[in-house]
Amino acid sequence: MAVSKEIKYIAVEGVIGAGKTALAKKLKTRLEAKLILEQFEANPFLEKFYNDRKRFAFQTQMFFLVNRFKQQEELNQEDLFNNFIICDYIFDKDKIFAYLNLSAEELKLYESVFPLLSRNLRKPDLVVYLQSNVDRLMFNIKKRSRSIERNLTRNYIEELSEAYNHFFFRYNSTPLLIVNSSDIDFVNNDNDFDELFREIFREERGPIEYFNPERKYSG
Repeated sequence: MAVSKEIKYIAVEGVIGAGKTALAKKLKTRLEAKLILEQFEANPFLEKFYNDRKRFAFQTQMFFLVNRFKQQEELNQEDLFNNFIICDYIFDKDKIFAYLNLSAEELKLYESVFPLLSRNLRKPDLVVYLQSNVDRLMFNIKKRSRSIERNLTRNYIEELSEAYNHFFFRYNSTPLLIVNSSDIDFVNNDNDFDELFREIFREERGPIEYFNPERKYSG
């Protein structure tokens, strides 16, 4: 199918385990796009944070903030060699983790820095938010079995899921597509991916759209 040239920069978002990186990679392949992935494995504090959230929250948060800024800053220059750009996060989502994990004193410092970094960054033409229930998120996390995530608790994923929903149901910075992804498998099922792909590039969309596929996941 022909795709809209008006949507050149797509960001995929979702809670840990929602499949945002997997979807970003499939979109990259389909569109022959430039791919930008969050470099979570480069954060030396992340595994320590999963073991002790209170002690390592600030170090983890600030590393991600600076690292994401460096990646996003490069997008201020138009990429002349790629028609499409796919990213598996948005810069603004950094605030979700900050408000969830930082102390009041740490948050004051964070809030003094974040606006300075975010104000001139390029915004996506469309954000795709993969909304999934906690059971599916935990299943995906267990299935992919990343060593860095072995101490992730269901309680933390529940907190994070609630925080993401709170953030995105009030989000209005860019066009937004909210996808109920609990019961689809766009990674392994080509029909599911094709259906989602068509929805991403559907014409005559509003500023906020909801996609609730009928197909049921059987994994």
